[in-house]
Amino acid sequence: MDFDLKSKRLALGERLCAEDVSQSWKLLEELPSGCRVDASRVKLADGAGLAFLWSLNRRHGAQIEGLRTEVAALLKPFDDLPSDPADAPRRDQSLVARMGRITWEFVGDVRQQISFIGEFAITGLHCLKNPGLVRWADMWITAQKAGVDALLVAGMVSFLTGMIMAFQAAVPLKQFGVDIFVVNLVALALLRELGPIMTAVVLAGRSGSAFAAEIGTMKVNEEINALQTMGLDPVRFLVLPRVLAGFLVTPVLTVYANALGVAGGILVMMAQGFPFSALWVQLVSAVGVSDVMTGLIKSFVFGILVAGVGCLRGLQTGKGATAVGESTTRAVVSGIFLIVLVDAVFAGIFYVLKW
Repeated sequence: MDFDLKSKRLALGERLCAEDVSQSWKLLEELPSGCRVDASRVKLADGAGLAFLWSLNRRHGAQIEGLRTEVAALLKPFDDLPSDPADAPRRDQSLVARMGRITWEFVGDVRQQISFIGEFAITGLHCLKNPGLVRWADMWITAQKAGVDALLVAGMVSFLTGMIMAFQAAVPLKQFGVDIFVVNLVALALLRELGPIMTAVVLAGRSGSAFAAEIGTMKVNEEINALQTMGLDPVRFLVLPRVLAGFLVTPVLTVYANALGVAGGILVMMAQGFPFSALWVQLVSAVGVSDVMTGLIKSFVFGILVAGVGCLRGLQTGKGATAVGESTTRAVVSGIFLIVLVDAVFAGIFYVLKW
């Protein structure tokens, strides 16, 4: 590549490939406007070379002369591109268009979720008949990461929540002389609602996002395609162990979190002068088996939900590192939203059953 300053003429070589033009981009800054480019010797050009020719012509106003027909044909699809990105036509950003696009994306996402549920159900039934197909070692490793490693954060959140509820409820109930019933309020609220929900939210932010990031990274690196090429089902190989782990550890974490939350409330009441024996009698008389079972039933469903959504978002990951971040965010947001939605459904069911 030779440039004659007097004649304002740039002569290109036979190859315009990435390794040939990598050092020539700085030359574009020194070229005067309206210079002539002799491209008659160019026989080979890859994407980098075509970008170099396009930039010479469209952004620097150079006149390209003698370009071979086969190379010019490669530049033809880029004739309509604007030389300045600011001149690119903007998409219609009207409210109707945005609402339509959001609705279409939502419908597509629901369809993918239904398809994923069906595929997972078929795989689960098949593995139920053939337990040897399940990767049990991966399931136990995932259960350790999602369950044992989450004991500290889940316990601290529940314990502090129990203390906060006791502090907040003690003042108004004390005005009526019934502050002993703070134990009832804390225990029932945690066992029936807050315990399962808080545990599931912690798992959604901690484990659901991790599942989405792990599978999403595998999708970006085309490891999912490699599994399918080898005849391995990604749902059985990746999703099933994680969902089983979530199904098993969420109820255990919920029981653990409930115990620490109630302990936090009792600790606050003991600090206010109530003996432990009186608080224990009040707790036993207020809590029934149905209250405990209500939270446990929810926790099983929440565990499947959090793990399944995390795996689904991971499988939906597009290309690039940004796509992995987006999948992780979607996994957490979708998981928390579905947790609240399913809890509302359970609340209506339990109300009708008077349970």
